[in-house]
Amino acid sequence: MATRWVILVIAVAFCSALLGVLAGRYLTLREFQHVESAAEIRDELRLRTFASSAPTDFISASERVMPCVVSVRSYQSPSLLPGLGQGAVTTGSAVIISANGYIATNNHVVEGARRIRVTLPDRREFNAQVIGADESTDLALLKIDAENLTAAVFGNSDSLRVGEWVLAVGNPYSLNSTVTTGIVSAKGRSIDVLRSDDRIESFIQTDAAVNPGNSGGALVNTAGELIGINTAIITNSGRHEGYAFAIPGNLARRVLNDLRDYGEVKRAVMGAWIQALNDAQAKQLRLPTARGAVITDLTPAGPAARGGLEAGDVLIALNAAPINSSSELQEQLSRYRPGETVRVTYIRNGRTRELSVLLRNKENQPGLLVSEKSDDLLHALGFTVRGLTYEEYDTYSDGGVKVTAVFRDSPAERRNLEVGFIITGLNGRRVANIEDLIMGLTEKEDRLIKGRYPDRDRAFYYQLKE
Repeated sequence: MATRWVILVIAVAFCSALLGVLAGRYLTLREFQHVESAAEIRDELRLRTFASSAPTDFISASERVMPCVVSVRSYQSPSLLPGLGQGAVTTGSAVIISANGYIATNNHVVEGARRIRVTLPDRREFNAQVIGADESTDLALLKIDAENLTAAVFGNSDSLRVGEWVLAVGNPYSLNSTVTTGIVSAKGRSIDVLRSDDRIESFIQTDAAVNPGNSGGALVNTAGELIGINTAIITNSGRHEGYAFAIPGNLARRVLNDLRDYGEVKRAVMGAWIQALNDAQAKQLRLPTARGAVITDLTPAGPAARGGLEAGDVLIALNAAPINSSSELQEQLSRYRPGETVRVTYIRNGRTRELSVLLRNKENQPGLLVSEKSDDLLHALGFTVRGLTYEEYDTYSDGGVKVTAVFRDSPAERRNLEVGFIITGLNGRRVANIEDLIMGLTEKEDRLIKGRYPDRDRAFYYQLKE
């Protein structure tokens, strides 16, 4: 009997001790100061607090991007009047975005230059050609005659969060390959620094040190991915005073692709004048917050009016991407081309609604590139296409378009056209981009397309008929 009581007492004591330990994990450290294991519990709580924060590796990110950032010298045209100087030399930075020599920089770095010299990190120098420039975003695309270069990898700038670490890489004051760090301090910032009437300003704001000479350089995340092109600073002294601004990488990639393919940007418009909201307007429009962009006027028979939008509507999302300001709406619109349809979420009379808008170009035309007519034509032939990536341009330097889908029981399938085919010619003429293909197909000739498959050595030909 006594033995049973002893066993029972030991069991109760053991359970009490176990419960005490389990309950103790939810007590504060101060309550554990008299317990010998308080230091262990403190360490455990510290690990639990910071376990979700991945280590920030500035070294790996710097090593990944430094070979991609180059120095640019622009030799400006001398004055036409004698005795007024022989022309100035401006310096800046740029980012290699393809192994075969395509380089991104700011338009203001190379604007008006009669000659442009690019110096690589290994000190090789090249003359650069301007493929295209866009004043609205202050971007320019250069090309040098070089191969096997180290190219930057684009990241997703939309995924950036305020407070995230970033690195700025450039050549401030001709100090080549300079790396500075900071955090993203704001997104979607407009500072009225660009001159163009249709300027698109939705900058990434960072406190990484950026000075004269950094323009056109890289803004990267801690994975070393390109998420912005450094463009401007706010300063009274001409030097860094705490804030720098970069063009978002997703916007830059869209603009640079158009400059490469067409020499200009195929920009879509909605046909609406918009402005940011203030608190008084938000209350008048029965909005919970001053978020979004309000329509103040519409182009007659423009895309927005045709789609059913009205003056006073507040746009809050475009294809599900939130719109918090007018600058964010401009950035989102700049990612689409004339002829594409977007889903607009808006508020009217206090109610949230949705509708579709077919975007058009500045001349209020749907555009040839991806218009309904061309889309119907491709579907009738039974396939879809996209433009080449910079990596694919390394192999197909004359350009082309890639087949992304082939429909069942279509003319394309009956001719055994396969996904992945790179179209480089049509009816004996070169196809450098989607527009070349559509223009050739609308002529209704024999529609003999030529191209190659990436894994095969010879050219293939397909004759397509509706």
